[in-house]
Amino acid sequence: MSNLYSLPSEIRQLCRTSMLDTPTPGMALGFVQANLVVLPYSLAFEFLLFCQRNPKPCLILDVTEVGDYEPKIIAPGADIRTDLPRYRVFRHGELVEEITDISSFWRSDLVAFLVGCSFYFENAMLNSGLPVRHVEEEKNVPMYKTNIECIPTQKFSSPLVVSMRPLPANQVVRAVEVTSRYYKAHGSPVHIGSPDAIGIKELERPDYGDAVTVREGEVPVFWACGVTTQTAIFQAKPELAITHSPGHMFISDLKDEFLTF
Repeated sequence: MSNLYSLPSEIRQLCRTSMLDTPTPGMALGFVQANLVVLPYSLAFEFLLFCQRNPKPCLILDVTEVGDYEPKIIAPGADIRTDLPRYRVFRHGELVEEITDISSFWRSDLVAFLVGCSFYFENAMLNSGLPVRHVEEEKNVPMYKTNIECIPTQKFSSPLVVSMRPLPANQVVRAVEVTSRYYKAHGSPVHIGSPDAIGIKELERPDYGDAVTVREGEVPVFWACGVTTQTAIFQAKPELAITHSPGHMFISDLKDEFLTF
């Protein structure tokens, strides 16, 4: 990938000028990537409560002031409306548009949440000699809905969504060691091995992202995924909600070490 080692500000500028609209795995290695959720202020506290009850998939990295589109904590000067490769717009829980700029939808009552993403630990995996198959194959990471239920609030509920990375059986323990350091975000895997045990029937048909090659002798390893927030929006059916398109993340200025112990 030509943008493999680009700085976050460079990637955000490419998004802002409509020169980048592809998934972001492997980009700006060493920097934290984030999921985006934008909601009306009337739902902001309850969504924050849902995330607080489910920190494994929904770690909050930043929350903007009402009507403000600058994530001042994790990327001062950035613009949430333009600096992601691709967005999804929902009306009453239904996907109505997928676009590269949400400026025309922005309102004075909107609040943006930046939620942790598992892409942040892929640099650590690569540095430890562990394969990251979707990066190798230049694909979006495969993501799946599971039969594991999150702790709900009155309006927000969701099954846990997971991302999957296949690993040789003799490297699984090392992957757990490497990723568990990032306890402030998704951290260690939530499941290893049999997909059927968590309600995943077909690995080759992910609910989001792209299928990747699982080679003989490899084990599917599953991590909590921030796309869980999107399925929660489907349940809550707010009159307006905006998210990133799965795999098309916001790249912050935070270094990966921010999420380690």
